[in-house]
Amino acid sequence: MNRVMLIGRLTAKPELRYTSSNVPYARFSLAVNRTFNNQNGERETDFINIIIWRKQAENVCNFLDKGSLVSVEGRIQTGSFNDKDGNKRYTMDVVADNVQFLESKAQSQKRIQEDVSPYDYQDAPTGVNVDSDPFADFGDSVSIDDNFLE
Repeated sequence: MNRVMLIGRLTAKPELRYTSSNVPYARFSLAVNRTFNNQNGERETDFINIIIWRKQAENVCNFLDKGSLVSVEGRIQTGSFNDKDGNKRYTMDVVADNVQFLESKAQSQKRIQEDVSPYDYQDAPTGVNVDSDPFADFGDSVSIDDNFLE
């Protein structure tokens, strides 16, 4: 099974492109904090390349910006190419099936106006420590009945 689920922030505004057969796609990088601290007590971040296709690519480009908090669900795809010096280079991307926007446009604008770093989860604009509750400022609560899983 090849499934990936990530929550992170866009490192730059995605750009919409088209294949030669006019299929829209977008590439972007997602900054995802690790769940543990390193030896210096600092939280490290992984930067993961994402590619998304068709209508969702258009939506991502129209509604998201640098620092937007999203959830990405998809699969890992690897590839390789020869660089200009003839060396073989390997690539790894997450091909997204689904991108969920995890903050409202108002929350995003507030973060930008307050000049809060989108990568510093400790200083989230709502004052909530996202390490303890990543959905604290997400909106309505979600209730799942245990009987639903049976």
